Amino acid sequence: MNIEIDQDSGFCFGVTRAIGKAEEELATEGTLYCLGDIVHNGQECERLQRMGLHTINHDDLRHIRDTKVLLRAHGEPPSTYETATQNHIQIIDATCPVVLHLQKRIKQQYDADKMHSQQIVIFGEKGHAEVLGLVGQTEGTAIVIESPEEVQTLDFSRDIYLYSQTTKPLDGFRRIVEYIQQHISPEAHFTYFDTICRQVANQIPRVREFAARHDVILFVCGKKSSNGRVLFKECQRVNPRSFMIESAHEIDFAWLHDCRSVGISGATSTPRWLMEECRDYIRSI
Repeated sequence: MNIEIDQDSGFCFGVTRAIGKAEEELATEGTLYCLGDIVHNGQECERLQRMGLHTINHDDLRHIRDTKVLLRAHGEPPSTYETATQNHIQIIDATCPVVLHLQKRIKQQYDADKMHSQQIVIFGEKGHAEVLGLVGQTEGTAIVIESPEEVQTLDFSRDIYLYSQTTKPLDGFRRIVEYIQQHISPEAHFTYFDTICRQVANQIPRVREFAARHDVILFVCGKKSSNGRVLFKECQRVNPRSFMIESAHEIDFAWLHDCRSVGISGATSTPRWLMEECRDYIRSI
């Protein structure tokens, strides 16, 4: 049986950078707080926890003082930085540069509209950490639409400025742009900004090609990974014998019946060592 790990899958730049910052701090200090899971992968979070990384939530942040807190790649709203200043917390900012640039663009647009008559719209997953950080740049007034179908709820008589969560699919964003262009009032202004991370977007055609050349696909990712859900669906479209797992011990060997080629892929939150662990587990059996 041939077993191939998708060399283009695994941690994106932003996640790699955040974990690197955490490991660097833990190597000298031995302990560190992180606001939210540093990555949407339970096994990687457990590995870092053993090194001394403690995950806290926003309520915890309001009650700690005089310490260091790492902000993960997803980014945070301005209120988080305000709380840190008030509590004398030193921020280790690991916000992905792509996300940070997007936050600044949205805040500049919001601040420039003194009457706040425009609609700032974000194509993203409601409640997702990155989206919460983006909405926070507008004091909570941005409109979040999760699917192209929700675009119909916008007021097309008012100006619309459209942005996207960095990990959303390009085709969905383009469908929203086309719909707004077709329905916007002649008296209203529409501007859109393609803020989708190309490292993530380019994974879709790559994962389709990878899934097509194997009998079975094992897609390794955490249940919280929105990027993982998108990529796994693309695998399933191309190869119905695609299975999502979180760890090697979830592999059902009945899936591999009459299988000559297994492909192992993962999300931008999936560590390479976890995919290698799945490969080695199959070989050992």
